[in-house]
Amino acid sequence: MSGTERIAEAFATARADGRRAALMPYLMGGFPDLETSVRIGCAYADAGAHLVELGVPFSDPLADGPVIHAAGTAALRAGARVGAVLEVGRAIAQRIPVVAMCYANPIFTRGPERFVASLREASISGLIVPDLPLEESEELRGACDAAGVALVPLVTPTTPDERLERIGSSARGFVYTVSLTGTTGERGSLDGSLAELLSRVRGHTSVPVAVGFGIAAPEQAAAAASAGADGVIVGSRLVRAAAEAADPVAAVGALVREFSGALIG
Repeated sequence: MSGTERIAEAFATARADGRRAALMPYLMGGFPDLETSVRIGCAYADAGAHLVELGVPFSDPLADGPVIHAAGTAALRAGARVGAVLEVGRAIAQRIPVVAMCYANPIFTRGPERFVASLREASISGLIVPDLPLEESEELRGACDAAGVALVPLVTPTTPDERLERIGSSARGFVYTVSLTGTTGERGSLDGSLAELLSRVRGHTSVPVAVGFGIAAPEQAAAAASAGADGVIVGSRLVRAAAEAADPVAAVGALVREFSGALIG
């Protein structure tokens, strides 16, 4: 089964499980350390997640707010590097599909074909590159298509329809819909125009539409599903829990169970 097929199966499984949307928790690879990040990913699977977004730490994460930025910095200081983080992904992928989130520099430094081959070898199903514009994505998309790895694009509330059409038609796996203008981080509420945004995105693509950025509470996840999201991505809230808890694995597992429960029905 290709990575693209495995992602599609995860969304289908979420529906079969009676979830209104697939739950897609994020973890920073190598945080708080490599071994614990594997255990966190497995705890996500045990607690009801359908896919895991695996962050590859980078020194200049322009899309990330302070919580994820700090986790990435800590992982780098502790020695987490791309190869080791992909091994984290390999271990988690035995349980649940993994989509890597990596900035463009580590990918193009190695070369797209080599980098994507390393994803395939680690059984990682997809790739999100937040700082790669559509106009510069053709080479990487070709390498991903050849390897059966889904190159997942991002869209935002400010993406115009003409551009949204081009992004949506080339999307693989799912479209990552950024719910707000800004970086990752917890927000007190979702934007009131989220349903309109999701409807607009859905009108320009044939793959599932997932929403992320700002979802910090189970009721917000439920609201995103009610607004039409096929998938709900939760990041900073879980990374913060891993940073603050004496037992990060137990803490994030309990939170993911809450998010999973909120999506039933």
